[in-house]
Amino acid sequence: MADIQEELRALKQKIEYHSNRYYNMDAPEISDHEYDMLMQRLKALEKEHPEYVTADSPTQRVGGEAKREAGVLVRHNVPMLSLNDVFSREEVEHFVEEMTQQFDQPEFVVEYKIDGLSMSLRYQDGELQLAETRGDGLNFGEDVTVNARAISDVKQQLKDRPEYLEIRGEVYMTNEAFEQVNERQELLGKKPFANPRNCAAGTLRQLDSKITAERGLSMFVFNIQQTRGIAFDTHTEGYEYLKEQGIPVIEDYRVCHTAAEVWAAICEIGENRGRLGYDIDGAVVKLNRYADREKIGATSKVPRWAVAYKYPPEEKETRVLDIELSVGRTGRITPTAVFEPIRLCGTTVSRATLHNQDYIDQLGVGIGDTVVVYKSGEIIPKVKEVRREKRPAGTKTFQIPPYCPVCGAKTHREEDTADIRCTSPSCPAQLERHIINFVGRDAMDIKGFGSVYIEDLVKLGYIKDIADIFILKEKREELIREGIVGKEKNTDKLLEAIERAKENDACMLVSGFGIPNVGKAAAKALLRQFGSVECLMKAGTEELLEVPDIGQVSAQAIREFFTDEKNIALIDRLKSYGVNMKTAEPQGGEGTLQGMTFVITGTLPGMDRKEAEAMIEANGGKVTGSVSKKTSFLLAGENAGSKLSKANELGIPVLTEEAFREMIK
Repeated sequence: MADIQEELRALKQKIEYHSNRYYNMDAPEISDHEYDMLMQRLKALEKEHPEYVTADSPTQRVGGEAKREAGVLVRHNVPMLSLNDVFSREEVEHFVEEMTQQFDQPEFVVEYKIDGLSMSLRYQDGELQLAETRGDGLNFGEDVTVNARAISDVKQQLKDRPEYLEIRGEVYMTNEAFEQVNERQELLGKKPFANPRNCAAGTLRQLDSKITAERGLSMFVFNIQQTRGIAFDTHTEGYEYLKEQGIPVIEDYRVCHTAAEVWAAICEIGENRGRLGYDIDGAVVKLNRYADREKIGATSKVPRWAVAYKYPPEEKETRVLDIELSVGRTGRITPTAVFEPIRLCGTTVSRATLHNQDYIDQLGVGIGDTVVVYKSGEIIPKVKEVRREKRPAGTKTFQIPPYCPVCGAKTHREEDTADIRCTSPSCPAQLERHIINFVGRDAMDIKGFGSVYIEDLVKLGYIKDIADIFILKEKREELIREGIVGKEKNTDKLLEAIERAKENDACMLVSGFGIPNVGKAAAKALLRQFGSVECLMKAGTEELLEVPDIGQVSAQAIREFFTDEKNIALIDRLKSYGVNMKTAEPQGGEGTLQGMTFVITGTLPGMDRKEAEAMIEANGGKVTGSVSKKTSFLLAGENAGSKLSKANELGIPVLTEEAFREMIK
């Protein structure tokens, strides 16, 4: 019995951890199937040993908690419960049989279980009054009305204007919208989302409704929660009414009367799910008549009138024909396995990402290997394992070569990551990203040079590397005629900003080169030490290591960059176009704040962050973006937030603006 109690304790702890990652952090670490299997084991143990069931068990509660990220907490009018998961035909038939015994000729609706974030909408006299997330499911959710209004599928006003209507649906992201968002994330140098569900959940909960509108969220309604002034006998009758109001409901639902019909509908959905433009993680079977639902009721966690069937992972063997390498717009090299076509979840697949070299090494996969490919309620196929016993003689684990497959430049593996990237700022595959970085605030800071202009200028061949930016003025008439940047006024405004940027401090230029591990702070430190780009180019590894915070890896990356013939030619061109190669940074690194590292947070009463940063650096200090044990001081204003909490945890001294000014004096 002690072993049983220990397994229960460990299971609860593991489920709580992964539930928090999924519901509250939108960052799951395991697949839905792996999580479901953990929960199934816990349910089985608790069924065998009911004396050990506790009120705080994950089986007794709806996953998630109400948070305040996107607004105030609101109390649910109707609990937003989860569903009881089933995994076999026998369990589905058992549910149908139970309902048939309790009700006279019950009807069942079988429909998609969309993989997204649950949200309820409340309409008063036909006007949208409130949108709320599931939160803890029973009592409270988050008010996300402002963000919900930015979703095109959410109707602001109903045609019939019923006295009160509350509906519940799933906010999700189509695969196409997800790919566009991740492409945008990469271009802006931000971390891509792991899957559409995480992206949809994070978008709905964040604070800026403009971002919600940009990301193209969608919503399907799957239930009518509560009504006044209008009534329906069945779920499908309610669906027809909602469709008349222009509200999207779950697509392609089926009405069934027998267990055989229900199972056939589940199988058909399973076969077709690979053809959908969005992810589903199962099929829902629910009673159609509202009177039957009301009679049978619900537990504190799930309604008794519905179950969710979770499809088992489908796996098949195939042979790897090739491993292709592609270079993303951030320079990251991604290997993709090309294999003999197989049918999975109703679709033919012949490719699967291998992510990175670590993933390849972990699997031990090589060209010619027989591999197991699977889908687990997801659209994207994955390689699960290599059948080692079927490996042909001479086959070796694939190694990503040390050069870019697009431009041939050297590659660099980023410290503490599995990412291998091309180092060339002129690589065609990542040119847009390099230009965005080069003109951005942390580099050359060319005002008005937006990403849309960059995409067009690169696409049309006006910019082939960063040096081409500074000869755009030669194409002025053409740019105006084609309207690429806009009319004459806008074009001249941008060209003037580019001309001004030629006078920028050289540390901004070095920051814009995109050298691995050399950002804004490192560029300033390097130019403070060497004075000019020309001197920096001549510096040896030992000299570079004398610069504060430049380690062996960074020094090697700097040497490789400045000894590459293409980069030398690029810098010569920049020089010939009049771009400044010298710094105004004080040489030798002397100053009151020499050797100190600062983090700035909150709103300072007498200066903005740029002014504070300039003062710190002018006095020999360094500014970083995150608090760590290496931070010397946190300069904090109003609404300091999490950085202040972190500094207090680590015992980092916190300065007000007044104390900071005194320190400099």
